[in-house]
Formats: sequence, structure tokens, C-alpha cells
Amino acid sequence: MRAVLFGHGRMGRLVGLHAAAHGVEIVGVLTSTSTAAEWDAISAAGADVVVDFSTGEALPGRLDALCRMAPALVLGSTGWAAFEPEARAIVGRHGVGAVVASNFSIGAYLLEAAVRAVSAVVEHQQDYEAYLHEAHHARKRDAPSGTALLLLDALRDAGLSRPVDVSSTRAGHIPGTHSVGFDGPSETVTLTHAVRDRATFAQGALRAARWVHGRSGWYSMRDVLGISYA
Repeated sequence: MRAVLFGHGRMGRLVGLHAAAHGVEIVGVLTSTSTAAEWDAISAAGADVVVDFSTGEALPGRLDALCRMAPALVLGSTGWAAFEPEARAIVGRHGVGAVVASNFSIGAYLLEAAVRAVSAVVEHQQDYEAYLHEAHHARKRDAPSGTALLLLDALRDAGLSRPVDVSSTRAGHIPGTHSVGFDGPSETVTLTHAVRDRATFAQGALRAARWVHGRSGWYSMRDVLGISYA
């Protein structure tokens, strides 16, 4: 499989580092500052997939061009929620496949499943309250994180109707930690996912790249992992 990287920060470089182990060849690297000639040259390389780890500011203006570049996309940039309806329309218009995720680690989706299960029970325990905390490195711009919003949706989808306190920390070099807590009068239940190595995100993105090849439509990592909820 031949891939183009859009964005070459820490995550883009990690995807490049692990690509060969997943049978993926990186045939070009683009950023928001790449020249028109560079875009043209890499577009002609014949990529199977574009893997995006750019920024929420960079993706909206380039998504149409990325859809013309390859028949499949893996979109890992965050901070563009307001652009999502238009992004879905662009992907649909081009007939490409796109896996869109704020977190590509398997553990994050195991946490989501656990949060759904516990939330459904806690809704019937009126003396329990829920909270959500996430922590990332100082350079992460969006807060709360995309994964925190995913978990908040999981709480709501499972039926939890009461307020949920959401907080964020941005400090140092934290790869990513998400905790959902349920606090009662005499005890607390805490569900936590902590990343030890950012390589897990790159490996998940490469797994998504191989999965989406040959598909069209808008997908999430739940689709890649075969997770479904009634």
C-alpha cells in the first residue's frame, strides 16, 4: 500500500517510522506550507491512502485536494468539529473512504465500551455523580480533547442524564490520559486509559489505512475494530 502523509509533526513522523512494519510505503509528505509544485508532484505518485495528522486549521482548506489525491483517507487531526458537515459532503462527493478518529488507540475504545456499560447502571443510582478528566502535553491545542468528547457522548448515549463535570490539563509531555469517574457517598469508581507510548496512535492509524482501502463512506475506529452498539 502506498501512502501520503499530510502533516509531519510528531504523529506524522511516527506513522512514517512504523509504516513499513504494516506493509505501507510512504510515497510523499505534505504540510500546509508545501508548494503547489510539491502538491502536484506527490499527487502524481499514485497513492492508495492519505494519512492526515495536520491541524484543525490546515485540514478544511486541503480536504478537497486530499480526496483527489487518493481513494482513501485516515483523518487524525482534531479541532475541526464545526467543519464536519462540510467534510462529510466533500468525502461523499468524491466517493472516497475516510476513517475519522480523534484517537487511534484500541484502549480508548475499550474505555468507551466500559464507560457505556457503567453509565447505564449509574443512571439509576441517584446519589452518584459523574466527571471526566483528560490530560495531554502542553502543545495540544484543543481542550477538551476529541477523545474526551467521544467519552462524553458515550455517557449520554448510554442514558446518563445528569450533569458531567469535564476538565482538562495541558502540561509537559503527557501522551494522553482519560479518566471517567462515578462518585457516590462513600466510594468512587474510576475508569482510566493512559497512553505510555505514542506509537499506539501510529499503529492504529496504519491499521485503519489498511482497513479503509477499497471502501467508500465515512467511518470511525469502531468500524475498524468491529465494535457496534445497539
